[in-house]
Amino acid sequence: MFCRELKVNFKNFCIWTIVTIILFLIVFLVYPSIMSSSQADQIDEMMKIFPEDMLKAFNMDISSIDNVYGWLKSEGFVFILLIIGCYSGILGSNILLKEESDGTIEYLGTLPIKRANIVLTKSIIGVFYITIITAIIGIFNFIGLELSGSFDEKQFILLSITPLLSSYIIFFVCLFLSTFTNKTQKMLGISLGVVFVSYLLNTLSSLAEEVEFLKYFSAFTLSDIRNVIINTSIDLKMVIASIIGSFIFLILTTIRYNKKELV
Repeated sequence: MFCRELKVNFKNFCIWTIVTIILFLIVFLVYPSIMSSSQADQIDEMMKIFPEDMLKAFNMDISSIDNVYGWLKSEGFVFILLIIGCYSGILGSNILLKEESDGTIEYLGTLPIKRANIVLTKSIIGVFYITIITAIIGIFNFIGLELSGSFDEKQFILLSITPLLSSYIIFFVCLFLSTFTNKTQKMLGISLGVVFVSYLLNTLSSLAEEVEFLKYFSAFTLSDIRNVIINTSIDLKMVIASIIGSFIFLILTTIRYNKKELV
């Protein structure tokens, strides 16, 4: 079953990975030519007119975008978080549900496999592909930065790890939500909604102290890019919270899937 799941989800994994690599390849090829020293100075001056809280939301108050690494630390990793987050959400929403929509759940029912084992196997596959796509994007960007100029290697490696902390949670939340429906199309919208609402809450929480509590309702709070940029370290509390949260939703998914009436 493990090998079967690897094959079934391999095509989507390749599509997401290739598209993301192409996007960042364009950045590495185009960014140096459009960001001359004079343009960089103009952008830095323009940034001064924006509110400090808005710049803080995109880490532009602690990172200049006068080079490609500076862009990665601000807007670049926002794109990475959203891309891997969307991939994780869609994967989580479909990996169990597609057995019902494709009619293969009847075949699995004839095998001596417990539903808990089905959930566990698909969860391992999901975590595997999320980890691999994050690693591939990180390695590609690392090579691109090596060719583009100097950068803080340790800081970048830690930054490249942070998307995993939010993506694992998003995957397991969407996996759990998928047990409440039999329609894959419906879950596609829900999974993307989970990602973008979560990102919106995290962004809003950084704009003012009055709404700072919203960060506790966002998976992206776990991917604390700002802390990595400032301290060159990952907060251990975020790692623990991601592991515990993922484990809780895995248990809830297993309980719910055991009770679900499969089509």
